[in-house]
Amino acid sequence: MSTAAAAVYPRVSYEARRPRFTNAVATQLLDLIIAKQSNLCVSADLTKAADVLQLADQVGPYICMLKTHADIIEDFDAKFVEALQKLAEKHRFMIFEDRKFADIGNTVQHQYAHGVHKIADWSHIVNAHTLPGEGIISGLKAVGLPKQRALLLLAQMSSAGTLFTEAYTQQTVVLADKHPDFVIGFIAQRALPSPAGNDYLVLTPGVGLDDKGDGLGQQYRTPHDVLVKDGCDVIIVGRGIYKPGRDPVAEAKRYQKAGWDAYLASLAAAAGRK
Repeated sequence: MSTAAAAVYPRVSYEARRPRFTNAVATQLLDLIIAKQSNLCVSADLTKAADVLQLADQVGPYICMLKTHADIIEDFDAKFVEALQKLAEKHRFMIFEDRKFADIGNTVQHQYAHGVHKIADWSHIVNAHTLPGEGIISGLKAVGLPKQRALLLLAQMSSAGTLFTEAYTQQTVVLADKHPDFVIGFIAQRALPSPAGNDYLVLTPGVGLDDKGDGLGQQYRTPHDVLVKDGCDVIIVGRGIYKPGRDPVAEAKRYQKAGWDAYLASLAAAAGRK
């Protein structure tokens, strides 16, 4: 099957989409993607601060974003945050804390702004489930928007047996449409059109060039599947970059090229459909 025939969602270039966003984080992210020719987000699922920082320094030149899990870092402290911010500035990537907030608005405000991690002080982007309703978005927005932060909503997941239904996914988009100044996109497996006509970035986990699964329910798809067939925007790769036996720099370069090539193929496919 040709690339054009395989395409489901006609691609619009990153450059053309930039003016559609009012949130500064979204436009900055698109600027980085364009300038670095990278739609790669590396997921740093590591438990030691030094390991996260080492990985960030290694892959930083080749990524648009680093995804962190602050709550699994055993020696998390302010020095780690400062060092990570310096690396983000040095290599020009954004920080995405994969917190997956899932509580009522008042509680998530405290989780976002306070506690040990003080996520709002250092993470450009966070994410949340919409299960609690619109209040979770409003609560996070009250903290994050004044700090020029942004939110992604979990609309779909890549794991086998996920309980996300199509109705849940569509309602998540409806909730996003109520807050386009703060919600810049979704964690999802395909492009999700907005009934209100807003544009959203779709970040997609479960991307791999070599593996099909991990034995714990994760299912992997290729960058071509994600960008050309399903119209997503950013690929999220973790263990495929840094698991034992792999060279993080070489793998980051490999995934950067694969992701960008898939993006260019999606543009060509869209042009062929006109």
